[in-house]
Amino acid sequence: MFRKVLIANRGEIALRVHRACQEMGIRTVAVHSTADATAMHVRLADESVCIGPPAARDSYLNVAAILSAASITGAEAIHPGYGFLSENASFAEMVEAHGFTFIGPTAEHIRMMGDKIAAKQAMKSLGVPLVPGSDGELHSLEEAREVAERIKYPVLIKAAAGGGGRGMKVAQSADELEEAWRVARTEAKAAFGNDAVYMEKYLDRPRHIELQVLADTHGNVVHFGERDCSLQRRHQKLVEEAGSPALTAEERNALGAQVTKGLSQLGYRNAGTLEFLWQDGQFAFIEMNTRLQVEHPVTEMVCGIDLVKEQLRVAAGEKLGYGQADITFSGHAIECRITAEDPESFTPSPGRVNTYHAPGGLGVRVDSALYSGYSVPPHYDSLVAKLVVHGKTRAEAIGRMRRALSEMVVDGIKTTLPLHQRIMEDAQFQAGDYTIHWLERFVGLRG
Repeated sequence: MFRKVLIANRGEIALRVHRACQEMGIRTVAVHSTADATAMHVRLADESVCIGPPAARDSYLNVAAILSAASITGAEAIHPGYGFLSENASFAEMVEAHGFTFIGPTAEHIRMMGDKIAAKQAMKSLGVPLVPGSDGELHSLEEAREVAERIKYPVLIKAAAGGGGRGMKVAQSADELEEAWRVARTEAKAAFGNDAVYMEKYLDRPRHIELQVLADTHGNVVHFGERDCSLQRRHQKLVEEAGSPALTAEERNALGAQVTKGLSQLGYRNAGTLEFLWQDGQFAFIEMNTRLQVEHPVTEMVCGIDLVKEQLRVAAGEKLGYGQADITFSGHAIECRITAEDPESFTPSPGRVNTYHAPGGLGVRVDSALYSGYSVPPHYDSLVAKLVVHGKTRAEAIGRMRRALSEMVVDGIKTTLPLHQRIMEDAQFQAGDYTIHWLERFVGLRG
């Protein structure tokens, strides 16, 4: 096992990785920008290194500075967390080339799954179902029109190198296709430096279901069940559940068996998440994230397995200490992503946190780097806390989340706590009757 790990991230995920390392007797190195000099992960790590000014491109995306920090502190491995460089294949290659272990998949698989077209082709070859659409990149508007006529409107134009809803446009009819094509390519070029796009059938009422997997370097692959991430605003997840209120155990097991078999054939390693659209009992693969997910705590709550510790063990070359039959699912878990934003307008709200109080009690977990007196910087993602609850049933989990939300105090900045309270009180949500389009309408109806 590693003696020292550098955490190439910030905020709650850096703190999350640090805690797993500490429990395993592994020393940690925190890297930080000047804006994060007083951040909690910096205060708690065994060592810390400043790697640049506030802008992410000059600090958390500064590969040379991160590798230098790992070298001067004697770190043996680098955990990228999520975001920033976590799905950067070139970074993974450089980490390994400089003699460090990258705690994640191989650069080959990061690169393959980072290209949405290549990912779909790989999954198709393994027999995993796809959303109807183009066979690959669309090279012209005329080709786009031909595919749209074949799969029927409405259709979705998507960036091949995309994510987070950027470079993604819906065309409800032939009259809208040219504008969707133009805007999607322009956004994709601006966001990813790559204007390649492809097309999928636009589903009118799907749920967003994802499957958590883990693979070691000895050919063993397991899954930890599904998460329902359908509650999204502008393709950004706000609430996640494990498991999905829409799926049966039989559907989960069938999908899991198919996916783990396919990833074993690919020789995949470490953690990953496969994302699907689910409608009318049918799954359709959309993409794979080759990293730890923001919402991994809900999986941990229902499985009782620390996914970060498992990442560390796999990266160190250890075999999984269990098989699929050993993984059991208990109860229900819900995660609310609390962001430093106005709950009505979603305008960012950085600033000083005057008072912070985390809720507690049975089945309540808070992943956050906040503390009273901390100043949330304006330079990074607005996520400030993940409030996670577990209950014997979904109804109990919802009741527990409502209670926990009412206890949580973040004073001095605006947060989305009030929005989450409204969601938990909504009868449709409580019934589990929602799709990926539900939250947009819910927010619209309530301002």
